Amino acid sequence: MHIVVRQGPEIGPHIDDLARLRIEVFRAFPYLYEGSLDYEQNYLATYAKSSESLFVLAFDEERVVGVSTGMPMDHETEAFRKPFVEGGWDPARIFYFAESVLLPSYRGQGIGVRFFEEREAYARRLGRFDHCCFCAVERPADHPLRPADYVPLNAFWSKRGYVHQPQLRTEFSWRDIGENEESAKPMSFWMKELR
Repeated sequence: MHIVVRQGPEIGPHIDDLARLRIEVFRAFPYLYEGSLDYEQNYLATYAKSSESLFVLAFDEERVVGVSTGMPMDHETEAFRKPFVEGGWDPARIFYFAESVLLPSYRGQGIGVRFFEEREAYARRLGRFDHCCFCAVERPADHPLRPADYVPLNAFWSKRGYVHQPQLRTEFSWRDIGENEESAKPMSFWMKELR
């Protein structure tokens, strides 16, 4: 297992790896994502446009088994920036962590921690960010597809120093498993001050 960091135009060869992993990993609860390559190409175009986007890739020999991503918040779409602008935050001072997707058989080996460490280190190297943040989907506790053994990642995120900011909210649409059309999903942000 080894970790590789790619930035800006270097991410191009790995966009298909990210699309494949997003479709596979986000099919599970809580995202329940019924992925498609068309949706992925549209969504992932934002990374390709940013000169400061980041991919942290986990390889098992030559196979990409996990990807963690990020970019400056002011390079993100309006749906992600809007809650911060309305809340009085400057998106140019925030580095946004997008997804972390890792195949289940590779979890519990410290890769998730490394994903956070690498993204935070990159944001510090860029030198103009006060905070890092990410957002997570909110599903009701009684959701019919919630597995009995599901454990939210809140404790993991808190241990990494991230604080839930329930007032910072957005919606993002995708097609859930079993849905014929996309529907809006509530998302809320978690933040950490960079020191």
